[in-house]
Order: sequence, then structure tokens, then C-alpha cells
Amino acid sequence: MGIQPDQPSAPPHQLSPPPRTATADLFGDPIDSHPLWFKQSSFLNPNFNSESYISDLRTFVPFETLRSELQSHLSSLKHELVELINRDYADFVNLSTKLVDVDASVLRMRAPLIEIREKILGFRSAVEGSLVSLQGGLKQRAEASAAREILELLIDTSHVVSKVEKLIKELHSVPVDGSNGDLHATEKGHLSNGVTTQHAEIGINLRETQSLLLERISSEMNRLKFYFAHAKNLPFIENMEKRIQNASSLLDTSLGHCFVDGLIHKDENAVYNCLRAYAAVDNTRNAEEIFRSTVVAPLVQKVIPYSSSGAVGGSIGDELEEDYKQIKDLIAENCTFLLEISSTENSGFHVFSFLANSILKEVLCAIQQGKPGAFSPGRPTEFLKNYKSSLAFLADLEGYCPSRAAVANFRADAVYVDFMKQWNIGVYFSLRFQEIAGSLDSTLVGSGLIPVQNSDSDYGVTLKQSLTLLECLRSCWREDVLVISISDKFLRLTLQLISRYANWLSGGLSARRTRNSVSNSPFEWAIAASPDDFVYIIHDLDHLAAEVCGSYIEEVFEILNSCCTEVVLDHVKHSILQGGKSLKDLIPYVIDSIIETLVEKSNEELKQLQGILNAYRMTKKPPPVRHSHYVSGVLRPLKLFLDGERATKYLTEDTKDKLTQGAAIKITGRYNELAAGIVDTTRRTETSLQRIRLGAQRRAGASSDVSDHNVSETDRVCMQLFLDIQEYGRNLASLGVEAAKIPAYCSLWQLVAPQDKQAEISFLF
Repeated sequence: MGIQPDQPSAPPHQLSPPPRTATADLFGDPIDSHPLWFKQSSFLNPNFNSESYISDLRTFVPFETLRSELQSHLSSLKHELVELINRDYADFVNLSTKLVDVDASVLRMRAPLIEIREKILGFRSAVEGSLVSLQGGLKQRAEASAAREILELLIDTSHVVSKVEKLIKELHSVPVDGSNGDLHATEKGHLSNGVTTQHAEIGINLRETQSLLLERISSEMNRLKFYFAHAKNLPFIENMEKRIQNASSLLDTSLGHCFVDGLIHKDENAVYNCLRAYAAVDNTRNAEEIFRSTVVAPLVQKVIPYSSSGAVGGSIGDELEEDYKQIKDLIAENCTFLLEISSTENSGFHVFSFLANSILKEVLCAIQQGKPGAFSPGRPTEFLKNYKSSLAFLADLEGYCPSRAAVANFRADAVYVDFMKQWNIGVYFSLRFQEIAGSLDSTLVGSGLIPVQNSDSDYGVTLKQSLTLLECLRSCWREDVLVISISDKFLRLTLQLISRYANWLSGGLSARRTRNSVSNSPFEWAIAASPDDFVYIIHDLDHLAAEVCGSYIEEVFEILNSCCTEVVLDHVKHSILQGGKSLKDLIPYVIDSIIETLVEKSNEELKQLQGILNAYRMTKKPPPVRHSHYVSGVLRPLKLFLDGERATKYLTEDTKDKLTQGAAIKITGRYNELAAGIVDTTRRTETSLQRIRLGAQRRAGASSDVSDHNVSETDRVCMQLFLDIQEYGRNLASLGVEAAKIPAYCSLWQLVAPQDKQAEISFLF
């Protein structure tokens, strides 16, 4: 008797799979072997996690395949379990009979476990109690330590305040001799701050002594500020706040007097010590302001007098160049002393900014109140001159900076930024834009082309419009117009000027082509222009393109070379060359416009072809022996144009050749169309007449094979046209055009030439 394995119900059409056996196939592999990625040993791992196992396999195994393989493995395990139970079935049945007195065994094992648990809980309670006691002690210790630190801080604060007050009192006890600053013998005494009579006996300068004492007080004051910042909420410190403020005020006053005295007498040691004192108490602004009001302001007011209400003494004009020169000389003479001290290496004086907050700030204030018009861009020329003078002045101030880092700090200072904001370069460019672009626009909106005067012939152009463009392009990069910092805007204006001129010209050519003669149109000039006028345009386009792509680029490069990289210069060159190319590309359209006008004039002569048809229709005129008189007039407009004064003077041989070839091709094409139409009309008319004549002969009973041996109308017309196109070909040859290379002429030759002459085109009699 055995246990049957559970069989899942299967659909009628599908049988459950049989148990797998470890049989091998023909090649030695087990039939029920799993794929290499399916490892059964993974399930026996104590740390096996089904979710991570499935997520790892799903990265390269489809979900359906994984599920099928797991189901197959489950079925195999069930079968193995059934086989194992069936194999040891007797032991499996007797298993329950062998489990005797299990409850008693459990009770015996539970007693020691409960005892151990109680001991552990008791030990745990003891440990927790000790931990709480220890934490309480540590907390009390921390509180005591914090209280001790606060007490020490308060004691130190009290000592420092007393020390500062004592030092300030001793500071006032030091005598000051304004004449020579030396300590006299009658004033020798013991100073409790460490300055003994021994120092006085060797003649130490009183300013230096006072500055050293002030430096020491500042050091103590710095400590006091540190203590106050860390314990400012304590009642003890709040009670001492007034004493601290009084001490700070006395220190600032004394330090200011000493610093001023040192500046007036140019006492290097005293000034050096005062600066160290200011740096110690982090009060650099006071030192900068004292230097500004004591030294810089009187110097600047000598050059630009001003008061709080504005200019004083009738300051003439708003130009700053001469003022800056005088201010630079005064700074070099009177301010170098302090600037050299403040730039001493490893002195810690980098925190001071006398250049910006003392000198530049005073200069800015003087200009704003004494010469406010200097910042106004309403007068562009004066504005640019003042702006460039200001940049030169700033560059001179930067020369006092000891390092690149100092220059960077100077430029980042708020006063420097504010000074640069006073110069509204954007408004200046807008005014220049209106001035330059407006000048070109006012010239282009005219109703006609304006030739230049003889005095302007040196520019190489022939039209006022082209001359204005050239002047505007050069104006963009003139020294009295260009601002290097916005050179990109002037480059864009340059390209816009070229584009504006090109659009004006292309718009005029388009209006001429479409005959859009609207009143007050900006392109009336193009509709009314003659071919000779367009000669000027072709010449100017050639000259402008050569100028822009040649010397003009060199001038721009010379200006930008000092401030731009090679990559930027390449982009500038490419953009300007593209602008020059846009002008050069307009020349073929101008040539086409000239050709269209010349073709229209030639068409007036070609209309006389109709006279050939009228001359030979229904007449007995004999065959022609010479060409028609109209032939000499077909190319006359082109020849007159090429022989004209303007074309001879201003057109290159290459342009003349393009004009001649283009006009010849179009005129010949029109000639071919008209001639083909005449021949076709003549043939159809002649065929109709022959049909009518034959019908009349049949009705009269005449023989139908009687033929007229006279030359037909079509033959006479073709003979006349053949003589005409021969003369036309000779006229083309006189202009340098090979008629045989024009497809329309070849077609015309094949149409009217006799059979024996169609093989070769020849104009010889």
C-alpha cells in the first residue's frame, strides 16, 4: 500500500506530465536536466530569498519560462516525496507510535529555560539601572562643565573689560607733542601697560607709542567681542554691555585721531600699527572713510569742486580727461604712502580697499555732484571720450594692486561696480545705432539713384547710396565711436547695414521684375532706372564686396586682435565674409535686370518679322536676295549699351561678356519663337489655299496634277529668314558671340536653312 501523488486536474485534451526520471537521451544528457541558469542548490541556501532570486533571473530569463521551470521542479519534488514515503512506508506509519510521553519531556526541558529567563531579566534590570545612573552622572558632569566654561567666560570677559578700560586710561595719559612728537624728559614716567621709562629715554616717537598701545587695545577688544558674541544673552554680559560700548567708542575715537595724525605726518610706523588695530577689530570701513575724508577729498575737490548741493566755483564743461590727469598726479604724490603700506606682503592688510572705498568712491561722488553731465549719453562723442578716460583712470588705479587677486577684488568691489553702472553703454549704442543706421536708411528711401560728386570719388563708388553704406561701415569701427566691451553689437550693426543695403537692392530688382509701380513705393528708383544706371550698381557691388572682404576685415582684425581669441576672430571673419558674399551674389540679378531691359528693346525690332509674312502672302514678289533692314536693329540696343560711356568705364570684361552672352541667348530665343510662328502660319495658310485651289480645279474639270512651278510663299519666307539669320549671326560674331553655340540659333537655322546648308552653320556669302 502506498501514497498516490496529488494530480492537478487537467483539461480533457491535455494529459498531466509523467514523473521525470533520470534517463539519458541519445547524446548522454539527462532528459529531465534543467537549464544552466536553474540551480537547485540555491533553494537549500539558509539565506535564500525568493524575491531576490526571481528578480535576478528575470533580467535574462522570460517570466513564462521561469514559471514553467519552477512548476516542473515542484512537480519533481512532489514525486520524489511520494517515492520516499512509499519506500519507507512502514517506518512512516510507526512514527506516531514511537512518540511516547512527549508532554513530560517538554515540561522537563521548560523548567531550566524559565529559570534562565528569570536570571537574564534580573541582570538586564540591574544593567539598565546602572546605565541610567551613569547617564545621569554624565549629564551632571556636562552641565557642570558648561557652567564652568560660562563662569570662566564671564570672568575672562570681566578681566578683559577692566583691562581695556585701564589701557584706555593709560592711552590718554600718554602726552602728545604736535611739533615733533618726541617724548621729553619731564614727561618720562612708568607706564603700566609695558611701556617703561627706558623706552621713553631712547626717544620713541609718541605716535608710534600710541599706535602700539592702540593695537594692543584693539587685540583685547577683539577678544571681548568674541566673548560677547558667545554669551550675549547672559544677564552679566547684558549688564556690562554699556561699558563695552563706551570702551569701543573711545577706542574708535582715539584710533581715528592717531590714524589721522599718522597720515598728516606720514608716519609709516604709526600708520602701520593703526591699520593692524583696525584690522584686529574688523573696522576697515572707518579707516577707509578717514583716509577718504582726510586725504582724498581735499585733493579731489581741488580738481572738481563740489558740495552736497552740486558743483561749486563754476566748473566749466563736463570733460573728465584733464581732471583725471590731475587726480592721478595728486594720488601718486599724496596717496602712494598709504597704498604701499596697505599692500605690504603678509601683513593681513588685504582686508582694506582704499582704492575703491576711499579714492574711487570720492572721485565718483565728485563727478556725480560736480559734473553730472559727464555720465549722460545724450552727447555720444563727449560721453565716449569720458568713458574711455574713466577706463584709463581705473587701469591706473589697478596699477597700485600688488597681485592679480587684488585686481580681481578691486573690480568686484561694490564701488567699482557702481562706478561702471554710471556709464550706460546700452543707451549710447542705441543712439549710435540710430545715428548710423538712420543715415543709411534716409539715403535708401530716396526716389532715385544719386551719383556721387567728384569730391567723393576717392571712395571708389559711384552712387550716394553705396557711399553712405561704406561710410556707415567705417563709422562702426572708428575710434571715436567703437566701445570694445560691446564690439559684438557693433559687429551685428555692421552685418545689419550690409543686409539692409542688399535687401534694398534685391527688393528694387524684384519690383522691377514684377512691374510693381505703386505710388510712394521705396522701389520707384528701380522701376525708373535705365540699364546705364545699373552699371553704377554693378560697379559699386564689386567695389563694396572687395572692400568688405579685404581691407575692411583687416581694419576690424587690427582693432579686435588685442581682446579676442583666435576662435572669436575666425567667427568674425566668417560673418563679415558672408556679408561681402551677399553683396557679390546680387551682381547676377542686376545683370539679368539689364538683360531683360535690352531684350525688351530688341523685341520692338523683332516685331518687324511680321512684315516678312505680309510681304510674301498672296503676292508674286520674287524670292529675296538680301537680308531685311530690321536685322541691323535687333542687336543695336545691346551694342549701344556696351559701347556707352558708363559700360566702357565701369564694367569689367568678364561682366561685359556675361551681359553679352546672356542678352544674345535671350534675344535669339525670342527671335526663334517669332520666326517659328511665322513659318508655321505661312505653311498652314499655304496648305489651306492649295486645298481650296485643288477643289476649284476639280469643279472646273481641270487636271488635278497641274502644279505651279513658282516658288511657294513658305519657301520665299524661309529664304528671307535664312538671309536674315545669316546677317544676325554675323552681327553676333561682331559682338564676340558664337551663334553656333546658342541652341535657339541652331534650332532657327534648322528651321529656315535649305537642305544643302543645314549640315553646317556658315555666314559667308
